[in-house]
Amino acid sequence: MLFGQSLFQSVLDRLKADEDELADEDQPAAPRVHGFNTGLAFDVMEGVSVAAARPDRAYVDNLEPDLPEDDTKPGAPPEPEPEPIMPEHLLRLSPQEIAAELAISPSDTIQSLGEKRRLFAKSNHPDSVAVPFRDNATQRMMTANLLIDAAIRRVNR
Repeated sequence: MLFGQSLFQSVLDRLKADEDELADEDQPAAPRVHGFNTGLAFDVMEGVSVAAARPDRAYVDNLEPDLPEDDTKPGAPPEPEPEPIMPEHLLRLSPQEIAAELAISPSDTIQSLGEKRRLFAKSNHPDSVAVPFRDNATQRMMTANLLIDAAIRRVNR
């Protein structure tokens, strides 16, 4: 305790006194950093105050969507997209056809079988085809995975 006050209370009193002294002095119109001759760049930009310029909204002008220049009326509904066409390979669902595509041979290694699985999935994975054809793609992937897993088991023996 310092003269009947705690140290903390005396620090608070000193800060309050310093704040009162600063309030009595004339404050500059724009905030300044002591030691610099000029104001900060964000204080005034070409005579426009920061509040009026709204630099945080400057990007909005660039976000306007580019509308295609066509002769359609503004209220006209957009033309529907054409129905997707099923690729021919998705029509081949029998295990024999899929095995022929995979071309699994007795000389295949585990690495080559993994590569065949990846190549088959690249064009047949359900996530890479249109929604109406996902059932066929799923069936093809399941069959291919079963054939490749069986071949891997034979290699491991």
